[in-house]
Amino acid sequence: VFVASRLNVPGAWQMPQVIRIAFAIIMSSDNISECHGQEKRVHNQLVQGGIEDGEEPISAAIRELREETGIASAEIISEVPKWLTYDFPPTVKAKVNRLWGGEWHGQAQKWFLMRFTKEESEINIASGEAKPEFSEWKWVNPEEVIEQAVDYKRPTYEEVMRTFSPYLNESKAAKCRSTKW
Repeated sequence: VFVASRLNVPGAWQMPQVIRIAFAIIMSSDNISECHGQEKRVHNQLVQGGIEDGEEPISAAIRELREETGIASAEIISEVPKWLTYDFPPTVKAKVNRLWGGEWHGQAQKWFLMRFTKEESEINIASGEAKPEFSEWKWVNPEEVIEQAVDYKRPTYEEVMRTFSPYLNESKAAKCRSTKW
């Protein structure tokens, strides 16, 4: 599974009340890709981004995948059938509201599992399509995705990994693509 740590780009997801997000989980050889951001104390995360007005969630996931990783070669394997939601904890809500302005309560997320179909040389987290959000990436197993999630997102990540478990082999070890991790 392909995962990442997000840089602080506050304007990327602004939507009133609840932020609608599309996630793209990328797998290759039964591992998931994870990215790591440049700021300190940023948790690793999966590719995600806001859904633009009139945009379908799957289109947003494909667009965010291309913008954030350079990946254009992925096939859709599965989708979490419902929107998953959570409220921000009070400290996160206060920070989000201060940084982004407005009254933000949480996120509504639509999740997709995609299989990466080309060589890793296609992955370019500084692709130039958008301001880079990640500094590093690696492949991890699904259990690691859950372990590295921030506490308030962990139940959502657990539900997503349960839903996608028929497609993922949790026994494989992660392949790290960075000497910094």
